[in-house]
Amino acid sequence: MRLNTRLYGQDFVFKNLYDVMAKANEEKSGDNLAGIAAESTKERVAAKEVLANITLKEFKENPAVPYEKDEVTRIIMDGLNLKVYEEIKDWTVSELREWLLQTETKDRDIQWIRRGLTSEMISAVTKLMSNMDLIHVAKKIIIKKHCNTTIGGTGILASRLQPNHTTDDPDGIMISILEGLSYGIGDALIGLNPVDDTVDSVIRVLERFDQIKRNFNIPTQICVLAHVTTQMEAIKRGAPTDLIFQSIAGSEKSNEAFGITGDMIEEARQLALTHGTAAGPNVMYFETGQGSELSSDGHHGIDQLTMEARCYGFAKKYDPFIVNTVVGFIGPEYLYDSKQVIRAGLEDHFMGKLHGLSMGVDVCYTNHMKADQNDVENLAVLLTAAGCNYFMGIPAGDDIMLNYQTTGFHDIQTLRETLGVKPIEEFRQWLEKHKILEIDGTLTMTAGDASQFL
Repeated sequence: MRLNTRLYGQDFVFKNLYDVMAKANEEKSGDNLAGIAAESTKERVAAKEVLANITLKEFKENPAVPYEKDEVTRIIMDGLNLKVYEEIKDWTVSELREWLLQTETKDRDIQWIRRGLTSEMISAVTKLMSNMDLIHVAKKIIIKKHCNTTIGGTGILASRLQPNHTTDDPDGIMISILEGLSYGIGDALIGLNPVDDTVDSVIRVLERFDQIKRNFNIPTQICVLAHVTTQMEAIKRGAPTDLIFQSIAGSEKSNEAFGITGDMIEEARQLALTHGTAAGPNVMYFETGQGSELSSDGHHGIDQLTMEARCYGFAKKYDPFIVNTVVGFIGPEYLYDSKQVIRAGLEDHFMGKLHGLSMGVDVCYTNHMKADQNDVENLAVLLTAAGCNYFMGIPAGDDIMLNYQTTGFHDIQTLRETLGVKPIEEFRQWLEKHKILEIDGTLTMTAGDASQFL
Protein backbone atom coordinates (compact mmCIF):
# COMPACT_ATOMS: atom_id res chain seq x y z
CA MET A 1 0.00 0.00 0.00
CA ARG A 2 1.51 3.32 -1.10
CA LEU A 3 1.27 5.96 1.64
CA ASN A 4 3.23 8.80 0.04
CA THR A 5 3.01 11.17 -2.89
CA ARG A 6 4.73 14.23 -4.31
CA LEU A 7 2.61 17.24 -5.22
CA TYR A 8 3.47 20.88 -5.88
CA GLY A 9 7.15 20.07 -5.43
CA GLN A 10 6.52 18.80 -1.93
CA ASP A 11 6.69 15.26 -0.51
CA PHE A 12 3.81 14.02 1.62
CA VAL A 13 4.16 10.87 3.72
CA PHE A 14 1.28 9.44 5.77
CA LYS A 15 1.63 7.19 8.79
CA ASN A 16 -0.99 4.57 7.91
CA LEU A 17 -4.28 4.00 6.09
CA TYR A 18 -6.38 5.91 8.61
CA ASP A 19 -3.99 8.83 8.68
CA VAL A 20 -4.70 9.06 4.94
CA MET A 21 -8.44 8.73 5.59
CA ALA A 22 -8.47 11.48 8.20
CA LYS A 23 -6.45 13.91 6.13
CA ALA A 24 -8.45 13.20 2.95
CA ASN A 25 -11.67 14.21 4.69
CA GLU A 26 -13.23 17.57 3.85
CA GLU A 27 -12.53 20.05 6.62
CA LYS A 28 -14.47 19.34 9.83
CA SER A 29 -13.95 21.09 13.13
CA GLY A 30 -14.31 17.74 14.91
CA ASP A 31 -11.30 16.30 13.09
CA ASN A 32 -9.37 19.45 13.96
CA LEU A 33 -10.39 19.05 17.59
CA ALA A 34 -9.19 15.44 17.54
CA GLY A 35 -5.84 16.55 16.08
CA ILE A 36 -6.07 14.29 13.03
CA ALA A 37 -7.08 16.67 10.21
CA ALA A 38 -4.95 17.82 7.30
CA GLU A 39 -2.88 20.86 8.19
CA SER A 40 -3.35 22.50 4.79
CA THR A 41 -5.34 22.24 1.58
CA LYS A 42 -2.21 20.86 -0.10
CA GLU A 43 -1.98 18.05 2.41
CA ARG A 44 -5.71 17.30 1.98
CA VAL A 45 -5.31 17.04 -1.80
CA ALA A 46 -2.23 14.85 -1.36
CA ALA A 47 -4.15 12.53 0.95
CA LYS A 48 -6.99 12.29 -1.59
CA GLU A 49 -4.47 11.34 -4.31
CA VAL A 50 -3.07 8.57 -2.14
CA LEU A 51 -6.53 7.40 -1.08
CA ALA A 52 -7.71 7.25 -4.70
CA ASN A 53 -5.16 4.54 -5.47
CA ILE A 54 -5.75 2.31 -2.44
CA THR A 55 -7.65 -0.92 -3.16
CA LEU A 56 -10.85 -1.99 -1.44
CA LYS A 57 -9.02 -5.10 -0.23
CA GLU A 58 -6.86 -2.92 2.03
CA PHE A 59 -9.93 -1.76 3.92
CA LYS A 60 -11.24 -5.25 4.55
CA GLU A 61 -7.84 -6.26 5.84
CA ASN A 62 -7.49 -3.10 7.95
CA PRO A 63 -10.80 -2.16 9.60
CA ALA A 64 -10.86 1.13 11.49
CA VAL A 65 -11.13 -0.68 14.83
CA PRO A 66 -9.76 -4.24 15.19
CA TYR A 67 -12.28 -7.07 14.76
CA GLU A 68 -11.46 -8.74 18.07
CA LYS A 69 -11.84 -5.49 20.04
CA ASP A 70 -15.05 -4.01 18.65
CA GLU A 71 -18.61 -5.30 18.21
CA VAL A 72 -19.43 -2.80 15.45
CA THR A 73 -16.47 -4.04 13.39
CA ARG A 74 -17.64 -7.63 13.86
CA ILE A 75 -21.18 -6.78 12.75
CA ILE A 76 -19.87 -4.99 9.64
CA MET A 77 -17.41 -7.72 8.68
CA ASP A 78 -19.72 -10.65 9.45
CA GLY A 79 -22.42 -9.09 7.27
CA LEU A 80 -20.17 -8.76 4.23
CA ASN A 81 -21.17 -10.76 1.14
CA LEU A 82 -17.89 -12.43 0.24
CA LYS A 83 -18.98 -13.40 -3.27
CA VAL A 84 -19.59 -9.75 -4.17
CA TYR A 85 -16.45 -8.65 -2.32
CA GLU A 86 -14.30 -11.07 -4.32
CA GLU A 87 -15.56 -9.45 -7.54
CA ILE A 88 -14.51 -5.94 -6.52
CA LYS A 89 -11.70 -6.33 -3.98
CA ASP A 90 -9.03 -5.21 -6.45
CA TRP A 91 -10.85 -2.01 -7.41
CA THR A 92 -9.23 1.17 -6.22
CA VAL A 93 -11.32 3.77 -4.39
CA SER A 94 -11.08 5.92 -7.50
CA GLU A 95 -12.43 3.10 -9.66
CA LEU A 96 -15.36 2.61 -7.28
CA ARG A 97 -16.16 6.30 -7.53
CA GLU A 98 -16.02 6.26 -11.32
CA TRP A 99 -18.24 3.17 -11.46
CA LEU A 100 -20.87 4.74 -9.18
CA LEU A 101 -20.98 7.89 -11.29
CA GLN A 102 -21.30 6.15 -14.66
CA THR A 103 -24.60 6.69 -16.44
CA GLU A 104 -24.71 2.95 -17.15
CA THR A 105 -24.60 2.13 -13.43
CA LYS A 106 -28.20 1.83 -12.24
CA ASP A 107 -29.90 1.21 -8.91
CA ARG A 108 -29.96 -2.58 -9.38
CA ASP A 109 -26.20 -2.59 -9.97
CA ILE A 110 -25.53 -0.53 -6.86
CA GLN A 111 -27.83 -2.73 -4.75
CA TRP A 112 -25.68 -5.72 -5.75
CA ILE A 113 -22.29 -4.11 -5.22
CA ARG A 114 -23.09 -2.53 -1.86
CA ARG A 115 -23.33 -5.99 -0.31
CA GLY A 116 -19.58 -6.38 -0.85
CA LEU A 117 -18.64 -3.01 0.64
CA THR A 118 -17.58 -2.38 4.22
CA SER A 119 -18.42 0.91 5.90
CA GLU A 120 -14.77 1.99 5.62
CA MET A 121 -14.88 1.49 1.84
CA ILE A 122 -18.03 3.60 1.65
CA SER A 123 -16.42 6.32 3.76
CA ALA A 124 -13.35 6.28 1.51
CA VAL A 125 -15.26 6.80 -1.74
CA THR A 126 -17.31 9.55 -0.08
CA LYS A 127 -14.12 11.51 0.58
CA LEU A 128 -13.33 11.59 -3.14
CA MET A 129 -16.74 12.88 -4.18
CA SER A 130 -17.88 16.43 -4.75
CA ASN A 131 -21.21 17.60 -3.35
CA MET A 132 -22.81 17.11 -6.77
CA ASP A 133 -21.34 13.61 -6.99
CA LEU A 134 -22.97 12.75 -3.66
CA ILE A 135 -26.33 14.06 -4.87
CA HIS A 136 -26.11 12.34 -8.26
CA VAL A 137 -25.33 8.87 -6.93
CA ALA A 138 -27.72 9.05 -3.96
CA LYS A 139 -30.52 9.96 -6.36
CA LYS A 140 -29.95 6.68 -8.21
CA ILE A 141 -30.38 4.55 -5.09
CA ILE A 142 -34.01 3.69 -4.35
CA ILE A 143 -34.70 2.36 -0.86
CA LYS A 144 -38.16 1.25 0.30
CA LYS A 145 -39.12 -0.01 3.75
CA HIS A 146 -42.46 -0.93 5.32
CA CYS A 147 -43.78 -0.50 8.87
CA ASN A 148 -47.48 0.43 8.66
CA THR A 149 -46.89 2.30 5.41
CA THR A 150 -44.17 2.16 2.75
CA ILE A 151 -41.51 4.85 2.87
CA GLY A 152 -39.18 5.63 -0.01
CA GLY A 153 -39.40 5.29 -3.75
CA THR A 154 -39.06 7.77 -6.59
CA GLY A 155 -40.70 11.15 -6.06
CA ILE A 156 -41.59 10.66 -2.38
CA LEU A 157 -40.64 13.09 0.40
CA ALA A 158 -41.98 12.12 3.80
CA SER A 159 -41.79 13.88 7.15
CA ARG A 160 -41.49 13.07 10.82
CA LEU A 161 -43.99 15.08 12.85
CA GLN A 162 -42.02 16.04 15.97
CA PRO A 163 -44.46 17.55 18.51
CA ASN A 164 -41.92 18.11 21.29
CA HIS A 165 -43.18 19.83 24.44
CA THR A 166 -41.29 21.32 27.38
CA THR A 167 -43.31 19.30 29.95
CA ASP A 168 -44.56 16.37 27.84
CA ASP A 169 -48.10 17.60 28.40
CA PRO A 170 -50.37 15.29 26.34
CA ASP A 171 -52.75 18.11 25.40
CA GLY A 172 -49.91 20.38 24.27
CA ILE A 173 -48.43 17.52 22.29
CA MET A 174 -51.82 16.81 20.71
CA ILE A 175 -52.19 20.40 19.52
CA SER A 176 -48.84 20.24 17.71
CA ILE A 177 -49.79 16.90 16.15
CA LEU A 178 -53.12 18.18 14.85
CA GLU A 179 -51.53 21.33 13.45
CA GLY A 180 -48.83 19.28 11.72
CA LEU A 181 -51.37 16.91 10.22
CA SER A 182 -53.31 19.88 8.89
CA TYR A 183 -50.22 20.86 6.87
CA GLY A 184 -49.69 17.35 5.52
CA ILE A 185 -46.91 16.40 7.94
CA GLY A 186 -46.42 13.09 9.73
CA ASP A 187 -46.33 10.40 7.06
CA ALA A 188 -42.95 8.95 8.05
CA LEU A 189 -43.59 9.08 11.77
CA ILE A 190 -45.26 10.86 14.64
CA GLY A 191 -42.38 10.80 17.10
CA LEU A 192 -41.69 12.70 20.33
CA ASN A 193 -38.37 13.40 22.08
CA PRO A 194 -39.48 13.08 25.71
CA VAL A 195 -38.47 15.36 28.57
CA ASP A 196 -39.45 12.64 31.04
CA ASP A 197 -37.78 9.34 30.15
CA THR A 198 -39.76 7.27 32.66
CA VAL A 199 -41.86 4.32 31.57
CA ASP A 200 -45.09 5.84 32.89
CA SER A 201 -44.59 9.07 30.95
CA VAL A 202 -43.68 7.20 27.76
CA ILE A 203 -46.82 5.07 28.07
CA ARG A 204 -49.01 8.16 28.52
CA VAL A 205 -47.64 9.77 25.36
CA LEU A 206 -47.86 6.56 23.31
CA GLU A 207 -51.46 6.04 24.37
CA ARG A 208 -52.35 9.58 23.27
CA PHE A 209 -50.53 9.04 19.96
CA ASP A 210 -52.41 5.80 19.42
CA GLN A 211 -55.73 7.44 20.27
CA ILE A 212 -55.17 10.18 17.68
CA LYS A 213 -53.99 7.68 15.06
CA ARG A 214 -57.04 5.46 15.59
CA ASN A 215 -59.61 8.27 15.91
CA PHE A 216 -58.68 9.67 12.52
CA ASN A 217 -57.50 6.39 10.95
CA ILE A 218 -54.13 7.95 10.09
CA PRO A 219 -51.82 5.74 8.00
CA THR A 220 -48.54 6.38 9.80
CA GLN A 221 -46.21 5.16 12.55
CA ILE A 222 -45.85 6.27 16.21
CA CYS A 223 -42.83 6.26 18.51
CA VAL A 224 -41.47 7.94 21.66
CA LEU A 225 -37.72 8.46 21.45
CA ALA A 226 -36.85 7.34 24.98
CA HIS A 227 -33.97 4.97 25.70
CA VAL A 228 -34.51 1.58 24.09
CA THR A 229 -34.83 -0.16 27.46
CA THR A 230 -37.57 2.27 28.55
CA GLN A 231 -39.50 1.61 25.35
CA MET A 232 -39.12 -2.13 25.80
CA GLU A 233 -40.58 -1.94 29.29
CA ALA A 234 -43.44 0.21 27.99
CA ILE A 235 -44.24 -2.43 25.36
CA LYS A 236 -44.15 -5.18 27.99
CA ARG A 237 -46.71 -3.16 29.97
CA GLY A 238 -49.00 -2.98 26.96
CA ALA A 239 -48.11 0.40 25.43
CA PRO A 240 -48.96 0.70 21.71
CA THR A 241 -45.66 1.04 19.81
CA ASP A 242 -44.98 0.88 16.08
CA LEU A 243 -41.27 1.70 16.05
CA ILE A 244 -38.51 1.32 18.62
CA PHE A 245 -35.94 4.11 18.61
CA GLN A 246 -32.31 4.34 19.64
CA SER A 247 -29.33 6.62 19.03
CA ILE A 248 -26.38 4.57 17.81
CA ALA A 249 -22.65 5.06 17.27
CA GLY A 250 -19.83 3.68 15.15
CA SER A 251 -17.85 1.93 17.88
CA GLU A 252 -18.60 -0.47 20.71
CA LYS A 253 -17.20 2.00 23.23
CA SER A 254 -19.53 4.80 22.09
CA ASN A 255 -22.51 2.46 21.99
CA GLU A 256 -21.71 1.57 25.58
CA ALA A 257 -21.89 5.29 26.36
CA PHE A 258 -25.42 5.21 24.89
CA GLY A 259 -26.13 2.21 27.14
CA ILE A 260 -26.64 -0.28 24.31
CA THR A 261 -25.21 -3.41 22.72
CA GLY A 262 -26.05 -5.22 19.51
CA ASP A 263 -27.79 -7.99 21.45
CA MET A 264 -29.97 -5.40 23.19
CA ILE A 265 -31.00 -3.89 19.84
CA GLU A 266 -31.89 -7.32 18.46
CA GLU A 267 -33.89 -8.10 21.60
CA ALA A 268 -35.81 -4.85 21.13
CA ARG A 269 -36.44 -5.64 17.46
CA GLN A 270 -37.82 -9.07 18.28
CA LEU A 271 -40.03 -7.57 20.99
CA ALA A 272 -41.42 -5.04 18.51
CA LEU A 273 -42.08 -7.79 15.95
CA THR A 274 -43.95 -9.97 18.45
CA HIS A 275 -45.64 -7.42 20.74
CA GLY A 276 -45.57 -4.12 18.83
CA THR A 277 -48.49 -2.62 16.93
CA ALA A 278 -46.87 -2.29 13.48
CA ALA A 279 -47.40 -4.53 10.49
CA GLY A 280 -43.62 -4.59 9.88
CA PRO A 281 -41.26 -6.08 8.95
CA ASN A 282 -39.18 -2.91 9.50
CA VAL A 283 -39.73 -1.83 13.10
CA MET A 284 -36.54 0.01 14.17
CA TYR A 285 -35.64 3.71 14.04
CA PHE A 286 -32.04 4.90 14.53
CA GLU A 287 -30.44 8.33 14.80
CA THR A 288 -26.80 9.23 14.24
CA GLY A 289 -24.64 12.32 13.82
CA GLN A 290 -21.03 13.06 12.91
CA GLY A 291 -18.92 13.67 15.99
CA SER A 292 -20.77 11.58 18.56
CA GLU A 293 -17.88 9.12 18.89
CA LEU A 294 -15.42 11.93 19.62
CA SER A 295 -17.78 13.42 22.19
CA SER A 296 -17.92 10.07 24.03
CA ASP A 297 -14.19 9.35 23.60
CA GLY A 298 -14.95 6.32 21.47
CA HIS A 299 -13.48 7.42 18.14
CA HIS A 300 -10.22 5.43 18.40
CA GLY A 301 -8.36 8.22 16.57
CA ILE A 302 -10.51 7.72 13.46
CA ASP A 303 -12.05 10.63 11.54
CA GLN A 304 -15.70 11.45 12.19
CA LEU A 305 -16.90 10.65 8.67
CA THR A 306 -15.56 7.09 8.87
CA MET A 307 -17.08 6.61 12.32
CA GLU A 308 -20.40 7.87 10.96
CA ALA A 309 -20.23 5.34 8.11
CA ARG A 310 -19.73 2.62 10.70
CA CYS A 311 -22.99 3.70 12.37
CA TYR A 312 -24.77 2.73 9.16
CA GLY A 313 -22.91 -0.57 9.01
CA PHE A 314 -24.19 -1.30 12.52
CA ALA A 315 -27.73 -0.13 11.68
CA LYS A 316 -28.26 -2.21 8.56
CA LYS A 317 -28.05 -5.50 10.50
CA TYR A 318 -31.38 -4.61 12.13
CA ASP A 319 -33.13 -3.61 8.88
CA PRO A 320 -34.64 -0.35 10.21
CA PHE A 321 -37.68 1.43 8.80
CA ILE A 322 -35.89 4.77 9.04
CA VAL A 323 -32.51 6.23 9.99
CA ASN A 324 -31.67 9.89 10.22
CA THR A 325 -28.54 11.87 10.80
CA VAL A 326 -29.13 14.84 13.08
CA VAL A 327 -26.59 16.71 11.06
CA GLY A 328 -26.12 20.03 12.83
CA PHE A 329 -27.30 19.20 16.34
CA ILE A 330 -24.09 18.33 18.17
CA GLY A 331 -22.59 21.78 17.68
CA PRO A 332 -19.73 23.79 16.18
CA GLU A 333 -17.07 21.70 17.90
CA TYR A 334 -17.80 19.01 15.29
CA LEU A 335 -19.34 20.92 12.37
CA TYR A 336 -18.32 24.55 12.63
CA ASP A 337 -20.40 26.37 10.03
CA SER A 338 -22.97 26.03 7.28
CA LYS A 339 -20.42 24.80 4.74
CA GLN A 340 -19.45 21.91 6.98
CA VAL A 341 -23.08 21.14 7.88
CA ILE A 342 -24.14 21.06 4.22
CA ARG A 343 -21.23 18.81 3.30
CA ALA A 344 -21.92 16.46 6.23
CA GLY A 345 -25.62 16.22 5.40
CA LEU A 346 -24.88 15.21 1.81
CA GLU A 347 -22.19 12.76 2.94
CA ASP A 348 -24.36 11.07 5.56
CA HIS A 349 -27.35 10.74 3.25
CA PHE A 350 -25.19 9.21 0.51
CA MET A 351 -23.44 6.79 2.87
CA GLY A 352 -26.70 5.69 4.47
CA LYS A 353 -28.33 4.94 1.13
CA LEU A 354 -25.24 3.14 -0.16
CA HIS A 355 -25.53 0.90 2.92
CA GLY A 356 -29.13 0.17 1.90
CA LEU A 357 -30.83 2.25 4.58
CA SER A 358 -34.02 4.29 4.36
CA MET A 359 -32.29 7.58 5.03
CA GLY A 360 -33.61 10.87 6.36
CA VAL A 361 -31.81 13.97 7.58
CA ASP A 362 -32.63 16.31 10.42
CA VAL A 363 -31.55 19.44 8.53
CA CYS A 364 -30.74 21.54 11.56
CA TYR A 365 -28.39 23.85 13.43
CA THR A 366 -27.85 25.12 16.95
CA ASN A 367 -27.92 28.80 17.79
CA HIS A 368 -24.18 28.95 18.59
CA MET A 369 -23.17 27.70 15.11
CA LYS A 370 -22.23 29.87 12.15
CA ALA A 371 -25.39 28.88 10.27
CA ASP A 372 -28.89 30.24 9.77
CA GLN A 373 -32.25 29.39 8.25
CA ASN A 374 -31.12 30.08 4.70
CA ASP A 375 -28.36 27.50 5.12
CA VAL A 376 -30.67 24.71 6.23
CA GLU A 377 -33.12 25.57 3.46
CA ASN A 378 -30.26 25.26 0.96
CA LEU A 379 -29.37 21.83 2.36
CA ALA A 380 -33.01 20.71 2.32
CA VAL A 381 -33.29 21.59 -1.37
CA LEU A 382 -30.06 19.73 -2.18
CA LEU A 383 -31.15 16.66 -0.22
CA THR A 384 -34.59 16.61 -1.82
CA ALA A 385 -32.83 16.63 -5.20
CA ALA A 386 -30.74 13.71 -3.92
CA GLY A 387 -33.84 11.66 -3.10
CA CYS A 388 -33.78 11.98 0.69
CA ASN A 389 -36.60 9.91 2.21
CA TYR A 390 -37.76 12.32 4.91
CA PHE A 391 -37.16 15.45 6.99
CA MET A 392 -38.35 16.71 10.38
CA GLY A 393 -41.52 18.76 10.73
CA ILE A 394 -41.66 21.01 13.81
CA PRO A 395 -43.90 24.04 14.48
CA ALA A 396 -42.12 27.02 12.86
CA GLY A 397 -38.95 24.91 12.63
CA ASP A 398 -38.15 25.83 16.25
CA ASP A 399 -37.85 22.99 18.76
CA ILE A 400 -38.79 24.54 22.08
CA MET A 401 -37.71 21.47 24.04
CA LEU A 402 -34.35 20.62 22.41
CA ASN A 403 -33.53 24.28 21.62
CA TYR A 404 -32.41 23.90 18.04
CA GLN A 405 -33.64 24.97 14.61
CA THR A 406 -34.78 22.57 11.91
CA THR A 407 -37.37 22.24 9.14
CA GLY A 408 -40.92 23.36 9.85
CA PHE A 409 -44.32 22.27 8.57
CA HIS A 410 -44.30 24.90 5.80
CA ASP A 411 -40.80 23.91 4.65
CA ILE A 412 -41.78 20.33 3.87
CA GLN A 413 -44.78 21.28 1.77
CA THR A 414 -42.80 24.01 0.00
CA LEU A 415 -40.16 21.44 -0.97
CA ARG A 416 -42.87 19.08 -2.21
CA GLU A 417 -44.52 21.72 -4.38
CA THR A 418 -41.27 23.27 -5.63
CA LEU A 419 -39.52 20.04 -6.58
CA GLY A 420 -42.53 17.96 -7.56
CA VAL A 421 -42.41 15.32 -4.83
CA LYS A 422 -45.25 13.87 -2.76
CA PRO A 423 -46.01 12.36 0.65
CA ILE A 424 -46.13 8.60 1.20
CA GLU A 425 -48.94 7.26 -0.99
CA GLU A 426 -51.24 5.96 1.77
CA PHE A 427 -50.87 9.24 3.64
CA ARG A 428 -51.41 11.28 0.47
CA GLN A 429 -54.75 9.57 -0.04
CA TRP A 430 -55.68 10.30 3.56
CA LEU A 431 -54.81 13.99 3.10
CA GLU A 432 -56.98 14.20 -0.01
CA LYS A 433 -59.85 12.51 1.82
CA HIS A 434 -59.63 15.12 4.60
CA LYS A 435 -59.39 17.92 2.02
CA ILE A 436 -55.94 19.01 3.18
CA LEU A 437 -54.21 18.26 -0.12
CA GLU A 438 -55.40 18.84 -3.67
CA ILE A 439 -55.00 16.14 -6.32
CA ASP A 440 -52.16 18.20 -7.85
CA GLY A 441 -50.24 18.07 -4.54
CA THR A 442 -50.88 21.65 -3.38
CA LEU A 443 -52.47 22.50 -0.06
CA THR A 444 -56.15 23.37 0.06
CA MET A 445 -57.54 26.57 1.56
CA THR A 446 -58.42 24.68 4.76
CA ALA A 447 -54.88 23.36 5.26
CA GLY A 448 -53.28 24.65 8.44
CA ASP A 449 -56.60 24.75 10.30
CA ALA A 450 -56.20 22.16 13.06
CA SER A 451 -59.75 22.80 14.32
CA GLN A 452 -61.04 20.44 11.61
CA PHE A 453 -59.85 17.57 13.83
CA LEU A 454 -61.50 18.82 17.04
